Amino acid sequence: MIRKNPRLLTLALATLVAGTAAAQEPQKGYLTGSFETNTIYYRDDAKTNATAPDDHFGSNNFLKLDYYRGKLAVGVQMEAYLPVLQSFPTELAGTKLTNYYVTWQDDAFSVTAGTFYDQFGSGLLFRSWEDRMLGMNNALMGARFIYNYKNIVAFKAIWGLPRLGMEFSETQVRGADLSFSLAELLKWNNTSLSLEGSVLSRYEKIPQDLIDEGGKPNSEGYSGRIYFERSGFSLKAEYVDAGKKYAIDPEVSQDGDIYLQKTGSAQLLELGYNRNGLGISLSGRRLEWMRSEITSNGNLKSSSANLLNYIPAMCTQYTYMLTNLHPYTAQIGDAVYNNSGEIGGQADIFYNFKRGSALGGKRGLKIHANFSTYYTLHKEGTAKAGKLLYRDISIDIEKQFTRKFKAVLLYSMQEENPSYGRKSATRLQNVFVADLQYKFTPKFSTRLELQYLTTHEDEKDWMAALLEINFAPSWSIYGSDMYNNGGSKIHYFNAGVSYARSRTRIALSYGRNREGLLCSGGVCRLTRAYTGANLQITTSF
Repeated sequence: MIRKNPRLLTLALATLVAGTAAAQEPQKGYLTGSFETNTIYYRDDAKTNATAPDDHFGSNNFLKLDYYRGKLAVGVQMEAYLPVLQSFPTELAGTKLTNYYVTWQDDAFSVTAGTFYDQFGSGLLFRSWEDRMLGMNNALMGARFIYNYKNIVAFKAIWGLPRLGMEFSETQVRGADLSFSLAELLKWNNTSLSLEGSVLSRYEKIPQDLIDEGGKPNSEGYSGRIYFERSGFSLKAEYVDAGKKYAIDPEVSQDGDIYLQKTGSAQLLELGYNRNGLGISLSGRRLEWMRSEITSNGNLKSSSANLLNYIPAMCTQYTYMLTNLHPYTAQIGDAVYNNSGEIGGQADIFYNFKRGSALGGKRGLKIHANFSTYYTLHKEGTAKAGKLLYRDISIDIEKQFTRKFKAVLLYSMQEENPSYGRKSATRLQNVFVADLQYKFTPKFSTRLELQYLTTHEDEKDWMAALLEINFAPSWSIYGSDMYNNGGSKIHYFNAGVSYARSRTRIALSYGRNREGLLCSGGVCRLTRAYTGANLQITTSF
């Protein structure tokens, strides 16, 4: 019965939760909400080969409302794509009430019915989240139960259907997460130590010919984790068995499909130290067939898919234009790229020279360095490195020279494999950035970015500049240009103005945007080149 109509069970649970909470919580409630719109008017641009849609418009809109009354919370989210912006999933179309939930939370436990977001551990096994910039929303429609006993034992159980576009898929996800804190049990004051574990089961339709080859619609995964922290030192370790993965073998061409049947796995180790102005973070990670996708009715050929876990690119997440020209994104378990996994890690070091020290001077000095590198797996089931996927060595220095003038200087050497391991060839680039900020008065300031990228590969050298003028607390004006002086000779210019007041921000801009990867939190999507005007409004109440 659950498989035939799971939404009916969700509605029944929501009604039960709301009725129970309303009977126990007579106090006055309150409403909060937010609205966001991102609207673009597109134009054809012969220089960049950007083409506008027929009606020249795209608009992504979100309205979220949450009502709280004592231990009860009720919320809805409406989305309108009129139509969806270019490069976003085409399954996002029209206007619909996409998310809705009811939660009742006591001191020790909570129950949720409807849509919810959550994750187990680092998210490698399971994570549901929303990122509007990427068009990412894989909320679960179902039920969740959470119990916490004196912060010693925390237990979580979930069941639901992952979101896919504007609907919810027929895939069923069931899972449980358990955390046990030895530090809380033994009353340690300066030490944190916890053991955690998760299990996740999914039921998904698969093609009959895959069943004939031994595939099963059910798959189970699990993870084990340990967290330790004491006197500035920290350790995090996680092992994940993600269960069976299926993909169509792109190397075989015949009348029927030949399927790859693999087992996903991951190992993650993070060591850290943070004390007396020094921060050191060392991490190592091995991934194999870890991309967990929800497809449309089990159709492995379908372009309609959504993620069920979180695989960030563990390297420096830059904010400057040229450092993000070729960002790294993990392609794990991708049959098209013939890349079963990766192994690598990063070292991140930060030091704050105190005021009055030899290097710190009157106002201190901050230095940050990062080294990250990742390789393909030489052979499945091993930890031997194969072809280089990505390498980045960077250092940035931040110095407040006077009360009015601050500068950030950054250098990054990036080497990447554009074929994601299909070939050995890599491309190398060096990026230099100067970020200069000057405050004329408490309300009037400017920021100037000067950037240069030099390389013998791809499109050769680039240069970029940005000037930002701020009139606190409301107005900001900027203009930028990214110019491919070594290749196409194209100017990717942008100019805009924004106004903020209280909880509302309005921004209007116009310019050219280059084709490439747009990333958020280490997860990326490919965007087409476009030229046009962009209106963004965000408000909350």
